[in-house]
Amino acid sequence: MTEALTGQHLINGQWVDGGAPFQSDPASGDPMTVQCGGAAEVDAAVQSAEIAFATYGWTSREDRAVFLEAIAEEIDARGAQLTAVGHAETGLPEARLDGERGRTCGQLRLFAAHIREGTYLDRRHDGALPDRAPLPRPDLKLVQRPVGPVGIFGASNFPLAFSTAGGDTAAALAAGCPVVFKGHPGHPGTGELVARAIDAAIKRTGMPAGTFGFVHSNTNAAGEALVRHPLICAVGFTGSYGGGKALFDIAMSRPEPIPFFGELGAINPVFVLDNALVARGDDTAKGWAASLTMGVGQFCTNPGIVVLTDGDAAESFAKTAVTALDQVAPQVMLTQGTAAAYDRGTEALANSVATTIKPAEVADNRCGAPAVYRVSGDDWLAHPELAHEVFGPSGILIFAKDAEQRLAIARGLAGQLTATLQMDDADLDAAQQLVPILERKAGRILANAFPTGVEVADAMVHGGPFPASTNFGATSVGTMAIRRFVRPVCYQDIPSALLPDDLQ
Repeated sequence: MTEALTGQHLINGQWVDGGAPFQSDPASGDPMTVQCGGAAEVDAAVQSAEIAFATYGWTSREDRAVFLEAIAEEIDARGAQLTAVGHAETGLPEARLDGERGRTCGQLRLFAAHIREGTYLDRRHDGALPDRAPLPRPDLKLVQRPVGPVGIFGASNFPLAFSTAGGDTAAALAAGCPVVFKGHPGHPGTGELVARAIDAAIKRTGMPAGTFGFVHSNTNAAGEALVRHPLICAVGFTGSYGGGKALFDIAMSRPEPIPFFGELGAINPVFVLDNALVARGDDTAKGWAASLTMGVGQFCTNPGIVVLTDGDAAESFAKTAVTALDQVAPQVMLTQGTAAAYDRGTEALANSVATTIKPAEVADNRCGAPAVYRVSGDDWLAHPELAHEVFGPSGILIFAKDAEQRLAIARGLAGQLTATLQMDDADLDAAQQLVPILERKAGRILANAFPTGVEVADAMVHGGPFPASTNFGATSVGTMAIRRFVRPVCYQDIPSALLPDDLQ
């Protein structure tokens, strides 16, 4: 299946114009003319979502599951075109995009199975005790209910799995919440094509027209209008710290503050413990280099720092890592803006107290090459600015004086998405000292692996303490993500005919 792309917005089931057009900036091929929506387009989409909620919020779990599966089928039907458009817009390899499409459809199908099973509803019932003394107890029933229309932002680095029909959208739709989606200007054609798949699934399954709205924009105006809109009940966001924090502040400053579930990135520390460093430091260095450069380092779980104990084994690790990274050719980054930000970030590191052991390179054609810096534990602890994320294949090796300084480095970390232990059995005592610290710092702790790659599963947590995310109790990957878009409601002595179907 191939569809014409118009650069229009999807509002109340119709593809419409709105706003001044802009030109996309693809990695290859011709640019696309795209409508730049603003407050008016956002308002129209949100108003139609509110109308849709009156029906969609009371659909059965089975009907929503069928709808989610229909979206997956419609996306797969557009697979070849999605891969071609996504590759042209982002420069991501076609095989990567094919895999990401599989993950996107897998998420939708996983949520369909999850809501059919119904555990997320957390249904509870305290039966009436009319004869209890000194006071009787009423009949109490509890169930999780959808919050209402949700605003969601597309991520630059995953044009499918974290974008239009990505995990945030799948979770919200599974919960019974209509979605108004603010498209990412870095891949407008990919975003629109997936929106067309969702629109086809809406029509195919008879869902209300406003169940999903899509607004293109390359300015901040549409995003700000979406978060401020009084009918929006929650927001899902994946992106930079600066952009996410600004939107979070808007969400908190509203007359009625709303939950803002922002995933803002991290430096994802890797602690290579002493025995593992001696026994297999070179292999670990090669594994780290591969993880650091996967997808040109454009993953929120990119392992940006490695903590080593100073000595010969650490020097060997550094040498092996640089040798491995020398074999990695410059690769196309997602957008010109991403490449420019990487250039600025690595330049700041090169001008810092850190020592450059592999300089960065960003070519005019937005290709980025890996960079590595080294710093003593003393300098790391004295210069917190070194811990700012550089989005791309840039890493820092921290040479700690001893185990005590390694613990101090762990204690000084801000919130992270992940923290990794490279360890052997002989490192167990050292790991037992680190884990109680790291579990307060990160949403996911790994042993003898690397954090790039987030499994979509029931037990996954993709989130963490601030600034990794704005809500440490949430995840944006895995079935627990649905909890963000439901809230508990207690029904006291309510007649059965008035209860939601899930409490019947």
